[in-house]
Amino acid sequence: MFFQHVYDKTLAQASYFIGCQKAGVAAVIDPKRDVDTYLEIAVQNNMKITHIFETHIHADFLAGSRELAALTGAEMYLSGEGGPGWEYEFAHNALKHGDIVKVGNLKIEVLHTPGHTPESISFLLTDVSASEEPVMIFTGDFVFVGDIGRPDLLEKAAGLVGTQDKGAHQMFESIQKFTALADYIQVWPGHGAGSACGKALGAVPSSTVGYEKVRNWAFRFQQDEAGFINFLLADQPEPPKYFAMMKKLNKVDRPLLTSVPKLKQLNTEELMAAMKQGIKVIDTRLKMDFAAGYIPGTLNIQGNNAFATWAGWFLNYDESFILLADPEQLDDLTRKLMRIGLDNILGFIPSTKTWEAAGGKLETAALVDENVVKEKMADNSDTRIIDLRGVAEYKAGHIKNAANVFVGTIEKNMDKIPTESPVILHCQGGDRTAIAYSVLAKAGYKNIASYMGGINEWTANGNTLVSE
Repeated sequence: MFFQHVYDKTLAQASYFIGCQKAGVAAVIDPKRDVDTYLEIAVQNNMKITHIFETHIHADFLAGSRELAALTGAEMYLSGEGGPGWEYEFAHNALKHGDIVKVGNLKIEVLHTPGHTPESISFLLTDVSASEEPVMIFTGDFVFVGDIGRPDLLEKAAGLVGTQDKGAHQMFESIQKFTALADYIQVWPGHGAGSACGKALGAVPSSTVGYEKVRNWAFRFQQDEAGFINFLLADQPEPPKYFAMMKKLNKVDRPLLTSVPKLKQLNTEELMAAMKQGIKVIDTRLKMDFAAGYIPGTLNIQGNNAFATWAGWFLNYDESFILLADPEQLDDLTRKLMRIGLDNILGFIPSTKTWEAAGGKLETAALVDENVVKEKMADNSDTRIIDLRGVAEYKAGHIKNAANVFVGTIEKNMDKIPTESPVILHCQGGDRTAIAYSVLAKAGYKNIASYMGGINEWTANGNTLVSE
């Protein structure tokens, strides 16, 4: 058996390339959309990709199953569970609980494991040339290392009212199926630490059934279903805005993107014309570089591992946009965006010089340090401190008298941020602060300043937090 774990750290998403070396055939489970990765693995190992599997209709990334099938001729094997409304709307092989699919000497058995979503399935793998006993289970968003999939995404992200309670009950039942598996079976989940598909995912890539029974919180409730559900639904992080679109695009027929696009460099005239039309410019530079001089009206979403997630909060799928980025980063940034279906990139500019060439003036961000924050807290001024972190983070501990406005929803909560009295923005370490500052500056706020050190610096210097 050939096995390779493919991990996209930007979305904390795992996919798997498994093959029978004797037969020269292979399968890919939950492929990302830039599928050249799997094609290269196949060539390097003299294998042909013949099967493509998905564990469920994904919410956090745009699956590359159809792109991979178009390039290889492989058959797609997708869930046929879940009932009406949960069917994939394009040609595929529908899988039911107990179905078995052979990939050379590999046997893949389908287990229906609903909870995260009604149609979720897991794949139990047996290498029959070595043993009749299963050796791996690919759990998708069912069981993670140290956590399990959240059942509230359909309700919170896609607006399907009532699904989180039903999903939580289904998850409890699915957990009972998992406990019946042999302890030695390796567990390969669909996500790792950093994914919004759970709240406490472990950083190690894999586990075993036995280890999860001992260490995963979900297996401590035994027959206490009510306690299990209460703990499961509590303090889940805010689901990114783009999740709703992923649920749709992963289910319906859609245009394919079988290669990574090459972006056009825009000249000064093209940039100016686009901005006059209201086309957004996403400045992907580091936050402090942006603060030192930025094009007015641009949004600062740094091109780091969280780039796609935050882009999904602030870009719509029907609008074009421009990137300000180092040309050497373009391939990486384009891949990150295409993994969540943000394909409408009009072009890029390599620096602010494209703007300055037309006589445009740069603006600088107002920054404050810890001492200024303390001064404003002590003198009972009318300064408002805005904590941009998620609700669970805020409740766990925040600066006294700080108000919570989650950065991802800031555009819908402008009424909570004063336009006249001074405002100090902060988050954990500055990244979300930079986003919020650029959003508010674009909206015309002149009274804002950023405390980039955030909670990390605040607590490191011995300052206390309050919780609620």
